[in-house]
Amino acid sequence: MSEAVAEAMHHWPREGPPERPGAWLLTTARRKGVDRARREARWREKAALIAAIPPVERGELDDRLRLIFTCCHPALAREAQVALTLRAVVGLTTPEIARAFLLSEATLAKRIGRAKRKIVAAGIRYRVPDAAELPARLGEALTVVYLVFNEGYLTTAGDPPLRRDLAQDAEWLAGLMARLLPDEAEPRGLLALIRLHLARWPSRLDAAGRLVPLERQDRALWDRRRIEAAVALIERTSADGRPGRFQVEAAIAAVHCEAPSWEATDWAQVVALYGLLAALDPSPVIALNRAIAVSHIEGPGRALADVDRLATALERYHLFHATRAALLRRLGRGAEAARADVRALALTQNRAEQALIRDRLTTSP
Repeated sequence: MSEAVAEAMHHWPREGPPERPGAWLLTTARRKGVDRARREARWREKAALIAAIPPVERGELDDRLRLIFTCCHPALAREAQVALTLRAVVGLTTPEIARAFLLSEATLAKRIGRAKRKIVAAGIRYRVPDAAELPARLGEALTVVYLVFNEGYLTTAGDPPLRRDLAQDAEWLAGLMARLLPDEAEPRGLLALIRLHLARWPSRLDAAGRLVPLERQDRALWDRRRIEAAVALIERTSADGRPGRFQVEAAIAAVHCEAPSWEATDWAQVVALYGLLAALDPSPVIALNRAIAVSHIEGPGRALADVDRLATALERYHLFHATRAALLRRLGRGAEAARADVRALALTQNRAEQALIRDRLTTSP
């Protein structure tokens, strides 16, 4: 309750008290209590795992990391590696993983089933690969950790819309992999990326639980120490001269975090970094994000043309339609924007995202 009162003292003077202050305090206190209970339960779980490891192995890898690398065996297809690890290690449901991959649940379930049978048939051992095997399996393992973080950063469905415990678990796993592989740059890049996103966490929801877009976030709430530490990690990593996907994504996040305001964002640098990222990973989602950055330099018309070329690949991706809606609205095409937002609303089950889209539908012309 004391934490809820402290949060009220921070938010209410700026935003005004809610209609039912008592209910707000009780709900906030209950949420904070549940979060604390979850953290303590996870701590006990990890402590038990450490205690169960024979003394000769203490200080080595966490049990889940062994399982991640086992599931990421090269005998499995890359998509199956990531999906199976999310299911077996992290415990995400098949629908959650299917939405992360933009696949149907039936397709994803078959993929996981085939991967399990392949592990048994191939006799894949439960172990961390040796130094010679690590490079080939590192990318899949890092992708798994990042998808775990994404599920915590903005849940695909259910309540709450954000899961800090899952996001922090991903940060811990990324840090573990960075320590395991001190000569590899990409684990450090992923760790910096996660820390930059976590630095903005306090500003992502308003007092009513609504999602706050980056351009409207209160930057005074951002954790500047965490940002400075992450940027320093990026700078040390970039000195290696081996750019990778997560290093570039971390650099993009750093540009946003270091900008004093939304208007002061160095969009030219963001576009250039997305160009480098597209060369490393030419996915339609990266092309979509680059188009958003382009819109702040060349205008929404040019960006919309780039976005529309991704329609086939991203038809079932809600942020594709939400991006189209925002660009169409900037062009004064309100009716088309509303239709795009309706489509985006139908494709997301995150209640905070749904609330944000509904607000746009009711307040935008």
